[in-house]
Amino acid sequence: MIGVAADSTVPALLGRAAAALGEAGIETARPEAEWLLAGLLGVERFALYLEPARRLTAGEAARYRDMIERRARREPLQYLLGWEDFHGLRLAVTPDVLVPRPETEGLVAWALEVLAARPDPVIADLGTGSGAIACALASALPNAEVLAVEVAAGALAVASRNVRELGLSARVRLLAGDLFAPLGSLSASLDMVVANPPYLPSAVIASLPPEVSRHEPRAALDGGPDGLGVIRRIVAGAPPVLKPGGWLLMEIGEEQAGALASLMAAEGFSGIRARRDLNGVERYIGGRWEDTRTTLAVCASGAARREGC
Repeated sequence: MIGVAADSTVPALLGRAAAALGEAGIETARPEAEWLLAGLLGVERFALYLEPARRLTAGEAARYRDMIERRARREPLQYLLGWEDFHGLRLAVTPDVLVPRPETEGLVAWALEVLAARPDPVIADLGTGSGAIACALASALPNAEVLAVEVAAGALAVASRNVRELGLSARVRLLAGDLFAPLGSLSASLDMVVANPPYLPSAVIASLPPEVSRHEPRAALDGGPDGLGVIRRIVAGAPPVLKPGGWLLMEIGEEQAGALASLMAAEGFSGIRARRDLNGVERYIGGRWEDTRTTLAVCASGAARREGC
C-alpha cells in the first residue's frame, strides 16, 4: 500500500506513510505515522529525526507497512500502539476495552474534588474497562480503596495488567461481575460510586467514526434505545451501597442531564448537578445520597415540626 522498501530511510518512510494515512481521511496523519514508527522501534518521536540516514530492516519495514495499512482501515491508533495516556498514567489498551478519552479525565477531576476532604475513601468504579478511572483515583488518593467492577473477562484482564504495572494492587481490588452484583455484601459502605457507563442510544452507533463503530467494544458503548438502560440500573442500585453523604458521579451523553436529574431525585439524591466538558457539553452528572424520599415522607405525614421539615 505505501510501497515500503527495506532500504527506506526514516524520513522518506514517514513521508509515504503520512501520505497514505492522509488519503484514508486521517486528519492527524503525520503525527500518527510518527507515533507508529516510534512505537515499532521503541524510541520517542523526536528520536526519529536524530538519525536521518537510518534505514529500516526488511522485518521492520514489513511490520510498519502492516501497521499503516491497519490504521488506514481505521483501526484505532491506541490499539496499534497498545497504550494510551490518561490522567498522567500510561495504560495498556486492547480491542477488549474502550480507548480512555480526555472527557473522562473531567469525571476523575470532579471525583477528586468531592473526595479531597475524605481521609480514607472507599470507591466503586462500575464497568472499569481498562481500569482508567480506578487507577487514576487510586494514584491521586494514596489512602483510597477502589473496587473496580467489570463483567467482561477480556476487559478485566486489561484492567488487571494496568493495576499490576502501576503498582496499585494493594489498593485497587478487581471484582468480576455486572454492576452491583459483586458488591452485594456491602451496605452503606461507599463514599462514592463512579462510572463511565454505556450511554449512547443504539441507533447512533453506526453513524460514529469507524474507529468507534467498527472496532471498540459495542457493549461498552450501547446504552439501549434511549441510551439510559445501564444508567437507570446504576441510579437505582447505588443508594444501598452508599454511605449517607456518599456521591454518585457518572459520565453521560448529550441532552441526558435533565432526565437523569429527575431519576436521581426520585431515588433520594440531593445536590444534583451537571457539569460541562471542555467542549461545553453537559458530560457529567453527580448527586449526594441523603435519601430525601424519607424526609419528604415524614413531612407529608404531619410530623414536620417534630422532624424539622
